Amino acid sequence: MAEVLAICISEKKGTCKTEIKEAKFIEEHGIFQDAHAGKWHRQVSLLSYEKIEDFRKKGINVAFGAFGENLVIQGIDLAKLPVGTKLLCGEVLLEVTQIGKQCHDRCQIYYTVGDCIMPKEGIFARVLNGGIIKVGDIISILQ
Repeated sequence: MAEVLAICISEKKGTCKTEIKEAKFIEEHGIFQDAHAGKWHRQVSLLSYEKIEDFRKKGINVAFGAFGENLVIQGIDLAKLPVGTKLLCGEVLLEVTQIGKQCHDRCQIYYTVGDCIMPKEGIFARVLNGGIIKVGDIISILQ
């Protein structure tokens, strides 16, 4: 069973995000008050908790949101999901649209943390059905 461990948002792109307890997901838009929300394919970013823990084992203690991720998920190796996979959390339905990303320039995250795992381990999704997600909610892969 997979769980939402953190929800994070930011006012600007390319910055670390701040944890919140719950968020409103808006259909075909993204997370309310997050800089990445909009009419495009990368409305929500997700990162596996286990990958953050692997990074922390290198001796760098990073907070949730440090890599610019919106959702930290425990129990799913997100980077192995194929594009088109649907994730359900309560009434919120997400569709995976991209695995990883190419970073053209080093962002604030890189300079703050010293490395960034989002390009290799992060995934992106669009919101097919909106609603509220809270920390501790169960998230599942739809077959």
